[in-house]
Amino acid sequence: MEKRILVINLKPELVQIERLKQMLPNWEVVADNDPDHLEHYLKEAEIILHWKKAIAPTILEENMRLKWIQTWSAGVNNLPLEALQARGVCVTSANGVHAYPISETIFALMLGFTRKIHTYVRQQQVKTWHHAHLSGEIHKKTIGIIGVGAIGKETAKIAKAFKMKVLGVRHSGNPADDVDQMFQPEQLDEMLPQCDYVVITLPLTTETTHMFAAPQFKRMKDSALLINIGRGPIIQEEDLIEALEQKEIAGVGLDVFATEPLPEDSPLWEMDNVIITPHTAGATEYYATRVIEDIFLPNLEHYIQGETPNKNLVNFEKGY
Repeated sequence: MEKRILVINLKPELVQIERLKQMLPNWEVVADNDPDHLEHYLKEAEIILHWKKAIAPTILEENMRLKWIQTWSAGVNNLPLEALQARGVCVTSANGVHAYPISETIFALMLGFTRKIHTYVRQQQVKTWHHAHLSGEIHKKTIGIIGVGAIGKETAKIAKAFKMKVLGVRHSGNPADDVDQMFQPEQLDEMLPQCDYVVITLPLTTETTHMFAAPQFKRMKDSALLINIGRGPIIQEEDLIEALEQKEIAGVGLDVFATEPLPEDSPLWEMDNVIITPHTAGATEYYATRVIEDIFLPNLEHYIQGETPNKNLVNFEKGY
């Protein structure tokens, strides 16, 4: 039977179908977004580009040929990782694709709060001319980056342009360029009181779930601003709301939430010290190009030579 690579939910021109056919002359290259056809193709696919939860039952119960999944997202917590590991399926993520757009979003949120852009936008809507007691600036402040991967490194690099002191948290504790001092996760509470800005760029794992809750908010400066572009459940939202109400922290910029879309009855919508973006921090005009050119095609070259794809290969034990 002919080997099959299946592209899901993507326009053929985005994934360079003709180039795939040239690289895989003896393969069946399928790009089909029709749900009525998808199940048939899923049962025999050896490689799948993209992932969505709806395909999991067919993949796990009926496909014995699957060897490799390339996701379209950096996070892989929505994949059945244990089952895929047991089946010997390798997973590669889109980690690193987001470094530029998300770091830009991080600073948009930081500057928006610090220079009161969020307040002035609200005032503009009601034609109010008011200084709003603007006084803050980013330069020479301290930023704590929780998760110094591709996004965290780019954020640290930009922070240095503002002459900021950069603290970081990473699992290994190993140093990184542009990070003045690195901490390990168990030292988080030691680091938080030093920070004017705290930025969460972590994946969601059992270890990071509710990593930020009441005790952490109490450790932060009451003038500190928190940014989360990682995953929503890393923050205990009820505790966050209470910390904002009690002014234990000054404000929060959130791109991710425990439940998405954020429910209409969430108090976060109405708070003046909250900026909400709808999980769009990684959106960019270059997304498809970076996933295909920088990650998938180099990995495919390894795969067709009989090697395991090694770029962004997911560590099943770590969950990312």
